[in-house]
Amino acid sequence: MIILGIILLVVGFLLHIGFLWTIGIVLLVIGAILWILGSVGHAVGGRRHYW
Repeated sequence: MIILGIILLVVGFLLHIGFLWTIGIVLLVIGAILWILGSVGHAVGGRRHYW
């Protein structure tokens, strides 16, 4: 999810599409939150670790 967010950020920036830029930021933040929750030991989506 983090990688997809970065890709959308880059594509949105290069093509000047604000919608892709916004979606990329949202995916990046959600991916970071899930990664942090998984790394501290909380189960995310029924899994102990979130990659």
